[in-house]
Amino acid sequence: MIVPTAEARRAFILANTALESPPHTPELRLHLATEVTPIWKLTEEALAGIGLPPPFWAFAWAGGQALARYVLDHPKIVAGKAVVDFAAGSGIVGIAAAKAGAARVLAADIDPFCGAAVALNAAANGVILEFTDTDLLDAPAPAWGEVILAGDICYEKPLAERVMAWLAQAAARGARVLIGDPGRSYFPRSGLTKLAEYQVVTTRELEDFAVKKTAVWALADERRDAD
Repeated sequence: MIVPTAEARRAFILANTALESPPHTPELRLHLATEVTPIWKLTEEALAGIGLPPPFWAFAWAGGQALARYVLDHPKIVAGKAVVDFAAGSGIVGIAAAKAGAARVLAADIDPFCGAAVALNAAANGVILEFTDTDLLDAPAPAWGEVILAGDICYEKPLAERVMAWLAQAAARGARVLIGDPGRSYFPRSGLTKLAEYQVVTTRELEDFAVKKTAVWALADERRDAD
């Protein structure tokens, strides 16, 4: 399998996406796959042939859109704080945090293509994000992370359980943990506080409905700061 260089990843994203505003965060601009861009039609086999994992970074998923919307509408949650955007994908949530005044944002995703996507998207929105493709689940959450944001993390049961345990540990040591989820099968309901609910426009190419009821949850009682 070909392993693309950082410059090749950047060039691929620019050639196969369009700069657009997600429906639920019109103030943000992201390099996204659309029906008219070639990546939309590439099969998983074709992607593997060019060394490209499934391009989750190329779509504004419902959970990420909802969480980004919540952060933009409640900037006090992240303003002046150190933020981790876990499973960052396109970086939509981290970019929203930076726009809302976060002092530092680390976007983390094990897909190295996300690094190029996050850099391009951050530049398009006039913000700076750090990036790591280290698997954060292999160690405790960064001690400096005051706020951890995670969107669309419960697609598969084993991974969902591992992620939720990691986030719970972060919350127990004092981090504020917010999660955006559109009703994924393996998302737990216990031990969580619902902060907001949105109707997020998406596409039937990605989801089972064109509009997904999507909630923002906290691993603690966060209502005190939801101004």
